[in-house]
Amino acid sequence: MIIDTHTHFYDPTRPEGVPWPSPDEELLYRTVLPEHFLAEASPCGVTGTVVVEAACTVEDNQWILDMADRNPVIVGYVGRLESGTPRFAEQVERFAAHPVFRGIRAWGDLDGGFLDEMKLLADHNLVLDCVPADDEARAGFLRLARELPDLTLVIEHVANAAIDGGPPDPDWAGFIEAAGAHGNVYMKVSALTEKSAEQPAPGDVGYYRPALDAMWNAFGGERLLYGSNWPVCERAAPYATGFGIVREYFDGRGAEAAGRFFWKNARDAYEWPDR
Repeated sequence: MIIDTHTHFYDPTRPEGVPWPSPDEELLYRTVLPEHFLAEASPCGVTGTVVVEAACTVEDNQWILDMADRNPVIVGYVGRLESGTPRFAEQVERFAAHPVFRGIRAWGDLDGGFLDEMKLLADHNLVLDCVPADDEARAGFLRLARELPDLTLVIEHVANAAIDGGPPDPDWAGFIEAAGAHGNVYMKVSALTEKSAEQPAPGDVGYYRPALDAMWNAFGGERLLYGSNWPVCERAAPYATGFGIVREYFDGRGAEAAGRFFWKNARDAYEWPDR
């Protein structure tokens, strides 16, 4: 089993269209559904995915969940709700009732109500995905991890690392070391090729090894997750290139580490249902 924990599905031909991507995004502005994902991913051995929201409309959550009912390749879904509004609690209740709905992607002011919203998320055994990309967000993230140890947090897109083949930025490395000290925090190795300073992104694992080693040292073999960020990853490299980089790296860590990275850790984090 190999689970890709970060994909986006959307269809610009729907009557309501899509808020993202725009028609100007020639590479991405196309119908992207489970069958298209499998055409790219199944040759790599990928068997399922956790889909991440790609639209700001609440009803798009239902569109994905209805799709999941028809497509067991979707093992989980990380949606978007109206954080910061009186409707948030009602929306959590509504969508948490669907077993494939496993959390949300969001960020907000911890002193402005977001902390209480995250308590509600934890009460429903849902996960928060986010990208702590600057000093303020990273400080808030560490506070959230500390104050809500029962909330599972997933850092997306390698925490906006700047990857250039050399030693990682010390501020980034310090953040992920601090984040890894909290047992409720997982790190998604997604958007790896997009974060490469060299574009198109190289396919040599050695180029990414310093960043991958830093993540391994911070999170070990138990809390790193595979995510492609497909189809957005195609801006930097083909799906198979990104997959091949992490396949080589984690195979080099041993069969147990590879098994954990490619699906067991994801199951621990998102707790998707058997289907």
